[in-house]
Amino acid sequence: MKKYQYLLWLFSFFLHAQEKTETTAIDVSFIRSNVLPHTDDLQHFLQGHPEGIMISLYKKTYGNEEWERAFDYPDYGGYFIFQDFKSDILGKVYGVGAHYNFYFLNRSLKFKIAQGIAYTTHPHDKITNNKNAAFGSRIVANTNFSLNYTRPLFRSFDLQAGILFTHFSNGRIKAPNSGVNTYGINLGLTYHLEDPLEFKKDTLPKPQFSEPIRYNILMRMGISESSIVGSGQKPFFHPAFYIDKRINRKSALQLGAELFFSQSYKEYIKFMAIAYPNEEVTIDTDSRRVGVFVGYELFINRISLEAQLGYYVYQPYKSDIPVYDRLGMKYYFTNKMYTGLSIKTHVFLAEAMEFVVGVRL
Repeated sequence: MKKYQYLLWLFSFFLHAQEKTETTAIDVSFIRSNVLPHTDDLQHFLQGHPEGIMISLYKKTYGNEEWERAFDYPDYGGYFIFQDFKSDILGKVYGVGAHYNFYFLNRSLKFKIAQGIAYTTHPHDKITNNKNAAFGSRIVANTNFSLNYTRPLFRSFDLQAGILFTHFSNGRIKAPNSGVNTYGINLGLTYHLEDPLEFKKDTLPKPQFSEPIRYNILMRMGISESSIVGSGQKPFFHPAFYIDKRINRKSALQLGAELFFSQSYKEYIKFMAIAYPNEEVTIDTDSRRVGVFVGYELFINRISLEAQLGYYVYQPYKSDIPVYDRLGMKYYFTNKMYTGLSIKTHVFLAEAMEFVVGVRL
C-alpha cells in the first residue's frame, strides 16, 4: 500500500512540475508608413510609402516571477520585420531581434519595444549606389516602437491596430550613415497557439523597495568612421562615471560625467583643417570632449533600458550641437556587473554604437 502511495505522490509531483506557467502567441501585422526626412539628403529618396510586415512570436507571462507582476504580466519574445522603402536607392530591409509587450488600460492597449539587427539590400556603393547616404553597410541596427489597440475577435484570434515607429542605422560604424526613420500605421492579428491561462490576482503585499545611491564605473567602446566616406574605421573609448538612485522597484535616476576619445573624430578635425583652411580650426585642435548627463533606467528583470541626455562642457571643435542623447540596453550578470549596447546620437544623427561593460557599486 505504501508503495502505491509513493507512486501516486511521485505522479502528482510530476504533473505539478509540468504545469504551464506561460503560453505562446504570434502576431502578424501589415505596415504602411512614411519616411521621416531628418536630413536634406533624404528628400530625393522618397518615391513612395514604405510597406512591410512584422511577425512576433512570444511568451505570455502570468505572474510566476516577481518582475512579471511588477510590470502587469508583459510578453517577451522575438520578431521578424520586412520593409520595402519603395525606393531604388534605399531598397528593402529584413530584420530580426527581441521584444517586450507591455499592457495598459485593462490590457486593451499594447506597447511594444523591439531591438535587433537588419540586413539592407541596397547599401551605399561609390559606383553603383552612391546616392544612398542612409546605409553605409549591409548590417544595421534596428529599433521599433508600436502602440496598438487590441481586442478579442473570435476563438483564438485577436485584432490589433495602431501606430509604429522604426529606425534603421549602423551607428556610424561605417559611413555614410544618416539612417532611416519611418512612422505609420499597422493592422494585424494575434493567434494564441495555446489557450491563455487565467491571470493570477496579485495578492502579495507590495515590497518596500529602498536602495542607497549607487556608483557606476563603465567603459563604452567600439569602432566608428567619420562622415568622410572612405576615411576608415577607427576605435573609440568613452569612459564614464555616474551615480544612480533607485526611486522605486522599476526606476532609477542618473547623474554623471564622461570623456570622449575618438580616433575617427581626431582624423576628421585634421581633414577639415587641411580642406578648409579659412575655417576656425587648426590641425592640432583638441579632439577630446567632456560631457555631463542626466539619465533614466528602467529595470525589468536582468535586462534594463536606459535613456540619457548630455551636454558637452568641453568641446574645442564644434562639429555637432552641444547636446547629445543616448539609448541603450543592459544585461546584468550579477547585481553589480553588467554589459550592454547603446547608441549615442545628436538628435537623429548617430555618432557611435557603443559596447558597454560596467560595475554598479
